[in-house]
Amino acid sequence: MKLTIERSTLLKALAHVQSVVERRNTIPILANVLLDASDGTLTLTATDMDLAITEKVDADVSQAGASTAPAHTFYDIVRKLPDGAQVEVETDAAASQLLLRAGRSRFSLSTLPIEDFPVLSGGDLPVAFSLTADELRAVIDRTRFAISTEETRYYLNGIYLHAVEADGEHFLRAVATDGHRLARVETALPAGAEGMPGVIAPRKAIAEVRKLIDETTNPVEVALSDTRMRLEFDGIVLTSKLIDGTFPDYERVIPTDNDKVLVVDSGVFAAAVDRVSTISSEKSRSIKLAVNPGSLTLSATSTENGSATEELEVGYSDSGLEIGFNSKYLLDITSQIEGDEAQFILADPASPTIVRDTADDRALYVLMPMRV
Repeated sequence: MKLTIERSTLLKALAHVQSVVERRNTIPILANVLLDASDGTLTLTATDMDLAITEKVDADVSQAGASTAPAHTFYDIVRKLPDGAQVEVETDAAASQLLLRAGRSRFSLSTLPIEDFPVLSGGDLPVAFSLTADELRAVIDRTRFAISTEETRYYLNGIYLHAVEADGEHFLRAVATDGHRLARVETALPAGAEGMPGVIAPRKAIAEVRKLIDETTNPVEVALSDTRMRLEFDGIVLTSKLIDGTFPDYERVIPTDNDKVLVVDSGVFAAAVDRVSTISSEKSRSIKLAVNPGSLTLSATSTENGSATEELEVGYSDSGLEIGFNSKYLLDITSQIEGDEAQFILADPASPTIVRDTADDRALYVLMPMRV
């Protein structure tokens, strides 16, 4: 293999694929990126056996071939090369090395046999549809903060995606929960997704997809079965295994008889929560909301830091109520509110509270209270 490629092109592709590679690997080949050059194209692939990213970029290929190289080291080298550099990449098969040249810099990297590199096959993916980058970004951003990090409840370690029908309309719904808060977001069901199975996309795949779509305005082609998912756009293909588990019946968690409605200016409320919670202990992060007609008093107390209160004018006309929440969870939810106002639909101090964006009825959040 012998090729020349512009440094920024190579760096961007390496940045995308190397982030899949775990820093510690018991299987040596999984620390490497697979390079395959032919017909004016360099294809880079990295995998951790559950998730694989492949990206194709233009290159001046003078000799077709393939090799592997340590992903993080390769990326760090290219990152430190000067802007505008032309990078020459060549394999020395006899020495099992990959040679890199740029200007007066020379590097040789140890390689491993390409036959050892695992292939994460997509298999048969019967459901295929397209989402705009904006739709996918919104679905991920408004739900992923609620993904559980508790490994024992592995079926909560991702976003549950499924097709639903409500009031005669069809939606693609995304749900995430960690048992303390729940996020549910809908977007119009794309053509081709009607028969999709309910799938749980894992946290790491979600994080990688979100990074990759940050730079695109093109549609994202999605294909899936009940065990695998593939997303394709801009010459990038991400293939991931799905979580093999049953997502809980989240509808049971969403209260239906909450009757006290509190309307707050979302920006003012979030800033007040942030200020008052400075006092709350690092462990509990608890904050108390005392709601009365027309006013809301936020307070926090801790034995080591003291106390804080702040009063806000709000829209509320029901009986008085005091309820406690984890301030971080409150801020996570309010940061997703795009409209000027957030609506809290309460029942009592011990029951879950619904939070809605008054400007977007397709997003719904549920927050469990805490004792304060």
